[in-house]
Amino acid sequence: MTKKYSLFLMAASLVVLTACETVKQPAPVEDRSIPLVAPPAKPTPEEPKDKEGYYTVHKGDTLIRIAFDRGLNYRDLAAWNNLANPDDIKVDQVLRLTQPEGVQLAAVPTPPQIEKTPPPPRKSAPKGEKRAYSDSAVADLQKSDERGDKPAMVASVAPAALPAVPPAAVVSAEDRDLSWTWPSDGRVVAQFDEGKNKGIDIAGRAGQQVLAAERGKVMYAGSGIRGYGNLVIVKHSNSLLSAYAHNRSILVKEGQEVRRGQAIAEMGDSDTDTVKLHFEIRQQGKPVDPSKFLPNR
Repeated sequence: MTKKYSLFLMAASLVVLTACETVKQPAPVEDRSIPLVAPPAKPTPEEPKDKEGYYTVHKGDTLIRIAFDRGLNYRDLAAWNNLANPDDIKVDQVLRLTQPEGVQLAAVPTPPQIEKTPPPPRKSAPKGEKRAYSDSAVADLQKSDERGDKPAMVASVAPAALPAVPPAAVVSAEDRDLSWTWPSDGRVVAQFDEGKNKGIDIAGRAGQQVLAAERGKVMYAGSGIRGYGNLVIVKHSNSLLSAYAHNRSILVKEGQEVRRGQAIAEMGDSDTDTVKLHFEIRQQGKPVDPSKFLPNR
């Protein structure tokens, strides 16, 4: 009995050992997972720039404002872009800012120039006895010229007083021929500041006359530009226009010729908190300091 049991145990042990040897060892696990690395940040796309001669409409834009900021007539923009309704523009719409071929302008033509007769030259009586230069004086002059000195015996002539000249950018004869006047009596309560105030503000009383600062043609008369109230825009040349804002009432119509000093509106407080005239001069659509154009007072 004991011997048979021992043999049984030995046989069982051999079976167990054999089974253990045949157990396959698991293959090592290879980590093939992709490392968690943050993807590179996408560069912030730059705002697309308008191609020269075109403008992309932004939220809040109006055709009148787009034209005003570029010294253009909004009716021209409507014609160039086949807009039956000037108010019908949409965000991201691309507008042409130049005249395409075959499209007639509705723009305000340049006002006719008034021919000015130059005054006759003034004759002054000669002072003292007129004598020829002596040989020694001529020699002194030649020596002075050779040294580059100004001859002491030649009197300098002071130039005549010149009127105030607009900025150097105004170079056309058409612009130089303009003669500006103040658009209203009153104290200037805000000066030109390109970053804050695009013109000057003139205080006054409600109903006070607002005058055209120079001859021209009314390019706009209405209240379609936010922040300006009842507004009149007069075009004086191909590059210069003037704007008169916050009026109580407007006395002219689009397309009307106006002369310098003509009443075009009545001062008021439309779209502002006090009675005043906001006056701008724009050159190629860019605001410029009116004090460079207006006479001293």
